[in-house]
Amino acid sequence: MTWTIPLTDVQMSEEDLIAVAECLRSGWLTMGPRTQAFEAAVADWTGAEHAVAVSSGTAALHLACAALGFGPGDEVIVPALTFVATAHAPRYVGATPVLADVSSPIAPNLDPADVERRITPRTKAVVAVHMWGYAADLAGLRALCDAHGLHLIEDAAQALGAQADCALAGAASTIGCLSFFSKKQLCLGEGGMVLTGDEALAARVRLLRSHAMTSGTWDRHRGHEDSYDLVDIGFNFRLDEPRAALGLSRLTRVHAAIEHRREIVVAYRQRLADVPRVTLVWDDEAVATASHFAFPVLFESGQAREAARRAITARGIQTARYPVLHELTEYQPFARMGTLPNAEAAADRHLTLPLSSHTTLEQVDVVVDAVRAAVQA
Repeated sequence: MTWTIPLTDVQMSEEDLIAVAECLRSGWLTMGPRTQAFEAAVADWTGAEHAVAVSSGTAALHLACAALGFGPGDEVIVPALTFVATAHAPRYVGATPVLADVSSPIAPNLDPADVERRITPRTKAVVAVHMWGYAADLAGLRALCDAHGLHLIEDAAQALGAQADCALAGAASTIGCLSFFSKKQLCLGEGGMVLTGDEALAARVRLLRSHAMTSGTWDRHRGHEDSYDLVDIGFNFRLDEPRAALGLSRLTRVHAAIEHRREIVVAYRQRLADVPRVTLVWDDEAVATASHFAFPVLFESGQAREAARRAITARGIQTARYPVLHELTEYQPFARMGTLPNAEAAADRHLTLPLSSHTTLEQVDVVVDAVRAAVQA
């Protein structure tokens, strides 16, 4: 399919190309000085005390669970409406994800009241996902975690730059995870980051991301070490230097990119406000603090959403939908359909419309015309 308007759009500047080319010409491609500089830049940008670069947002979540010591018999509460990596991460270390409901279809982030109902003596943590770039209720979830002695992990994979409680998303809790996948606000193709204010936790993540070796290739290249010890079972979750170079180049433009996304979202909301049988997600206050990974709208039912999707697709406009986790074959044993009604309704009724750092107002007009025609057909 060649899309007239794709769901997202990735464009590289000349500065990006130069930064990567210089890295390639340097001959040092694995984790090294650019990765260290990128970590420092992201820590400064987010306000986190420590930032540890890894190979993906999924790796960041995996390492967060591993560094916090979760294992067999432990439970980690996650929202039923999220990308699968959120629920996979506890399973990688032998723990069990427990699916919880979201607050409502128009505010589809983790519901603290439903989380509280699912806490057991085996619960070790709650993962707060900032879905589509909108901050979860961290104050409510933090109070709950503090009362029960639980860890609060931020899954900020979709929310770089969003305001979350008293800090930026990912840097507002014990440990947070970022993603730099192609559709994200900071797009590197792949890559991720673990953020934390805990020095010991950061050191643990650094150790585990590279096979639990006591020194890295860059240390040995500089003559700081001539060998290494192995002190645990770690992983190969390193970020490569070309991607770090690209991150350093693109990070300088992320604030402007998020502001552009916000302007496009406001334009969508204004143009869709009077479209019948279409409901906007979140409110204007949330729009002002979100970082807008995606722009979802709700239709009256799953059938209406599917009919609209077909009509919009026929015009060459790409859309997407997130299934609720227990709709997926692998996660059907974790919850029965009908037991998480808000998450199920949000998943069933929503479509995400095209949104990127390069979406134009002219494209918004075309998409809105397609939505209007779809619901009036």
